[in-house]
Amino acid sequence: MKVLLVGSGGREHALAWKLAQSPLLGKLWATPGNPGIAQHAECVALNLSDHQAVIGFCRENGVDLVVIGPEQPLVEGLADALEAAGVKAFGPSAQAAQLEGSKGFTKDLCKQAGIPTAAYARFDNANAAIDYVYGQPMPIVIKADGLAAGKGVVIAVTPEDAADAVTMMFDGGFGAAGAEVVVEEFMQGEEASLFAITDGTTVLPLGSAQDHKRVGDGDTGPNTGGMGAYSPARVLTPALEAQAIREIIQPTVEAMAARGTPSRGILYAGLMLTEDGPKLIEYNVRFGDPECQVLMMRLESDLLALIDAACTGRLAEVEPKWRDETALTVVMAAEGYPGTPVKGTVIHGVEHAQAQGTQVFHAGTSRSAAGDLVASGGRVLNITALGENVAEAQARAYRGVDAIEWPYGFCRRDIGWREVAREQGRG
Repeated sequence: MKVLLVGSGGREHALAWKLAQSPLLGKLWATPGNPGIAQHAECVALNLSDHQAVIGFCRENGVDLVVIGPEQPLVEGLADALEAAGVKAFGPSAQAAQLEGSKGFTKDLCKQAGIPTAAYARFDNANAAIDYVYGQPMPIVIKADGLAAGKGVVIAVTPEDAADAVTMMFDGGFGAAGAEVVVEEFMQGEEASLFAITDGTTVLPLGSAQDHKRVGDGDTGPNTGGMGAYSPARVLTPALEAQAIREIIQPTVEAMAARGTPSRGILYAGLMLTEDGPKLIEYNVRFGDPECQVLMMRLESDLLALIDAACTGRLAEVEPKWRDETALTVVMAAEGYPGTPVKGTVIHGVEHAQAQGTQVFHAGTSRSAAGDLVASGGRVLNITALGENVAEAQARAYRGVDAIEWPYGFCRRDIGWREVAREQGRG
């Protein structure tokens, strides 16, 4: 099977690494790719906004399947264009991608389908939103409606903070994503992520993970796209996972199918584990980043076979298999992230890190004119390891981190801290 992988981050490196292991794979291309992905795929430069250019490449090269990693091309309808041209695409249509592309769309769907989630209100102007927040209990959550690279959320502890967040979003703080806002009640509990693959009818669980969004140790500082993750998230017990599939993910798939816009691909449910059971925080319609990295480390099954089954309506015939070990990944980010990261700094020691028993996934890297590996983004490397438990996986991952020679990089030193505390009887 000839496959084109779309994307350039750590998620796509993990997907390329796993796809390359498939006996079904004949040829793998990636666009635009990165130096890590280039170890497994031929990287090609395509304008992803020019759907005809992508279709043309697929036709010229006999591509059988396009795997779309990031959310932006999905929201922009790349999967629709490929399918209309007769090219199989793994990822939802633009209509189904609204589950991620519009938080308001998803909240309305939850309300209509009786899916448990936080109480909310939607606004398309700042004054009405500000009037609303002054009448609500604190803290309260302000979200940009559209795509904001995982950063479009503010938890406000006072009405004044909430009003400032509303003003910031409507003033363009998150670009077009803040043209509308969703104001939600603050839910108490612990967060976990649940992944599923669906062909529009059948839902197969794909494991759980726990992400670390704050930039600093102890969950301090501003939100980021994710500073690390581990899988499985044992706080999401088998019983809670089954409840979330039954009450949240399956009804979502059924509701989307009833609308005539079936959701095919990945459904990544961010969950709050409340006293009343799991509630949906929000959906993504693709693998998370860096959650994908830990899921791919644990997946024993052939990823390409699973994806092909989802694209051809055969998910009911397959069952993914998983390693018993825990996987943990630590994000090494460039100085300045999540603000303006310092780019172009040279990175050494990746091979040394992998010799420590880790898998290093490239997220924001490129090659300099001299051939050096350099930082080209905010989140740059994902140092990932397996272990018998979170503590062991954590120790191995940080041995890998310490082998990286990059003075301009930093990371959190406490990824997996909640589960380590539970393992040690302190949580």
